[in-house]
Amino acid sequence: MTKGTPSFGKRAHQVVHIRCRRCGRRAYHVRKKRCAACGFGESKKLRRYSWQTRPINRARRLR
Repeated sequence: MTKGTPSFGKRAHQVVHIRCRRCGRRAYHVRKKRCAACGFGESKKLRRYSWQTRPINRARRLR
């Protein structure tokens, strides 16, 4: 087996992330017991960062 693309076929059968109980996304890491999307399993607060959403640029009306 060579390095690169053919080697990634070996990873296909392993389940890393399952559905999260809190956010419902398929981001709960089975071995780490932590959700990558909402942080369930690590903290009571929701995992959220300012860089996740783009800022809304509203044009100001000049009078």
